[in-house]
Amino acid sequence: MAGSTQIPYLLRAARGEKLDRPPVWMMRQAGRYMKAYRDLREKYPSFRERSEIPEVAVEVSLQPWRAFQPDGVILFSDIVTPLPGLGINMDIAEGKGPIIDPPIRSQAQVDALRPLEPEESLPFIRTILQALRQEVGNQSTVLGFVGAPWTLAAYAVEGKGSKTYSVIKGMAFSEPAMLHQLLGKLADAIAVYARYQIDSGAQVVQMFDSWAGQLSPQDYETFALPYQQRVFQQVKATHPDTPLILLVSGSAGVLELMGRSGADIISVDWAVDMADARRRLGPEMKVQGNIDPGVLFGSKAFIRDRILDTIRKAGNRGHILNLGHGILPTTPEENAAFFFETAKQADRLLTVAV
Repeated sequence: MAGSTQIPYLLRAARGEKLDRPPVWMMRQAGRYMKAYRDLREKYPSFRERSEIPEVAVEVSLQPWRAFQPDGVILFSDIVTPLPGLGINMDIAEGKGPIIDPPIRSQAQVDALRPLEPEESLPFIRTILQALRQEVGNQSTVLGFVGAPWTLAAYAVEGKGSKTYSVIKGMAFSEPAMLHQLLGKLADAIAVYARYQIDSGAQVVQMFDSWAGQLSPQDYETFALPYQQRVFQQVKATHPDTPLILLVSGSAGVLELMGRSGADIISVDWAVDMADARRRLGPEMKVQGNIDPGVLFGSKAFIRDRILDTIRKAGNRGHILNLGHGILPTTPEENAAFFFETAKQADRLLTVAV
């Protein structure tokens, strides 16, 4: 266990230090695969209750910390949480995800969006992050997160999750000026929200552009990348020392473009070999990932081999071990525990393997 004055492992990796093992956390590590979470969900059936009542959100955020001692403890929330503060009506349906009603489809709706005032619309975020920092001290790193402009615009325009993204793409290709206005307003709000999280205690912030991998590279360069850059530039202007992570689902075709976003760390999914990702991003870019969540349904020997393979390929500098996306709901809890245990013993296991 880290001492009270020691810099947490994840922050050291984010700064590019050479380490004997990579820090480890999991996306969606607080959630449905844990019995403790399912029990709490029965008491608080609404996702917004679980994520917006501070003592409940703190408890959920800390469940994996107590169980597995990950090197990162992430705020329990959702990427659409700030949208009501802009005037976009939102709810989160259990098992279905965010519902935006009415969806944003007109110039008048875009014009009516207001700047985000997080102290007014999101005061619970400060309470949650302050409590998490207090709880974990320097034994772990507290992560905040935000949605990226393209992905939040996609939710706002589609009105819900999508398989085809036909409504947002229709707007992009037939009314680009209106979409660019929406993306700009979202980018400025997200930058405000990210800074608010950092001021409230987040030591690292991850931006999820979950749907940008559905864009062709040329459309990514038009509708996703400039707005990722806009967010990161604004955050870096006021908080230059806070590491920023970018995740794009299905990112194999846009990896080099992600490297131009201004992020300090690129989260790599399992569709790219980690050695190839390192080569494509260059020696200075730090990386996160990139274990397939499905690996956690394998045997312990299989899980261990995959973890060690990724660590070998990533090297001992600037790598945060993670899944390529969120842990799946039916994952055996003991396999999640083994994932963390193996990562923390990686230096010894790699020596034995050699």
